Amino acid sequence: MRPIAVSRTVDAPRERVFEYLVDVANHAEFSDHYLSDFRLERLDSTGVGASASWRMDFPLARTWGDAAIVEADRPHLIVLEGRSGRIGRVQTRAEYRLVASDHGMTRVDYRFETHPRTGADRFKEALGMRAWLRHKVRRGLARMARALEQGTASSHAVRPAAG
Repeated sequence: MRPIAVSRTVDAPRERVFEYLVDVANHAEFSDHYLSDFRLERLDSTGVGASASWRMDFPLARTWGDAAIVEADRPHLIVLEGRSGRIGRVQTRAEYRLVASDHGMTRVDYRFETHPRTGADRFKEALGMRAWLRHKVRRGLARMARALEQGTASSHAVRPAAG
């Protein structure tokens, strides 16, 4: 899938936005409108190595996915890599770039891309997943911004995966 890119300006300092996003447990708080069954894959949900899994209910297909933070360059970059789809055959990559803006604000530039291996996976994505996902991500970033700006941002009670 061609990359999805969405930006949002948050009325919060870049360091605070970074601290919020580098904890994957917080991602359930602003993405639960399209990701469900969100579970931490390890007890420490912060920083490089922190990971989570979830189910995404795209209107034409349900799929499981996971992602782990592979890079956290304080205070401006967080990179997550993972897999989704049947037996995890679709590679995914997500980036949050945080740019300090005027008056203590932060611009969050989010980029997401997939690399499907099979024709069936490419076909599913061609059925409108890109537009649907862009809409969901845009809404998620708006929810994240609102939580940070109103001071209501906090981790959901996300349980670690059994293992």
